[in-house]
Amino acid sequence: MFNWFQSLLPRTGDFFGMFEAHAGTLVAAANALNKLADGRSVPEDHIAEINRREHEADEIIRQVLRTVRGTFLTPFDRGAITSLIGAMDDAIDEMQDTARAVSLYELKTFEPKMKRMVKIIVEAADLTAQAIPMLRNITRNGSKIHGLTEKIVRLETEADVVHAAGLKKAFQEHSGQPMQFMVAREIYKHLERIVDAFEDVANEIDGIVIDHA
Repeated sequence: MFNWFQSLLPRTGDFFGMFEAHAGTLVAAANALNKLADGRSVPEDHIAEINRREHEADEIIRQVLRTVRGTFLTPFDRGAITSLIGAMDDAIDEMQDTARAVSLYELKTFEPKMKRMVKIIVEAADLTAQAIPMLRNITRNGSKIHGLTEKIVRLETEADVVHAAGLKKAFQEHSGQPMQFMVAREIYKHLERIVDAFEDVANEIDGIVIDHA
């Protein structure tokens, strides 16, 4: 009976293709966030782009979860698959939350430290997009993948420093303007959460490499 049931299930699923597609949404959303922070074009356009990419990512994660349930053989542990795609989805969700905060508070100008944190986010997204396709051959690419995830972790450390410095400067500049400081603190909080999410992605990737290299 069990063998008959197995025969009804697809043997494999294109998990790597779905991971790579989701990584593409991360890069696109990060670039849109960068343009939003730059302030040289219509902010609503970039907010709409981030929202669109987040919706694409939602569809991809639903597809991943459906495929996990319906696939007998997976390239690595089901828990690792769902944890990785979940961490990736957290990153783009945090980008959407940032865009919503920018819209809510009608932020017109990003402070220099905010812009630096956005640049870090773009770098982290690019590194993630480089690492994800390498999971197709972990044995061959294990050391390269680890090198990329190390860079993401270092970016998170840098972001912590930038975040602290930015908050201090915002407090100094807006000491008599509590509302402006509150807005700055809120944006910094969201940006920090994005970088933290990318660190989680790096850790999930490293865990897969350790288990399968």
